[in-house]
Amino acid sequence: MAPWGDAKFLFCILFITFCCTMTVAEIPMDCCLSVGNKSIRARWIVDYREQDKGCSVAAIILVTKLGRKLCVPPNKDCVQKAKDHVDKLRENCKNNNYKGKRCAGVKRE
Repeated sequence: MAPWGDAKFLFCILFITFCCTMTVAEIPMDCCLSVGNKSIRARWIVDYREQDKGCSVAAIILVTKLGRKLCVPPNKDCVQKAKDHVDKLRENCKNNNYKGKRCAGVKRE
């Protein structure tokens, strides 16, 4: 009876491993499918992040005060200005305890 017990235990381990692998494989990635080429006003942007390396398009995701996400190419001058603006805004809001209209939508660090 012991060999069947070992086989059942091994089957359970393999089944759980298979289920976990399938679950991880089905997690959708949040990727930009394309990037926009319009200029962006830095004052509208309150956050940014680089897109995951597993995505097919290289992009920076900018977040506006209204929460909209914009996919932009990482090498444009206006994108670098927007990133610099957000970094200064974060520092300013952190120093002022995130009070004031300018800090609306800025994520706390």
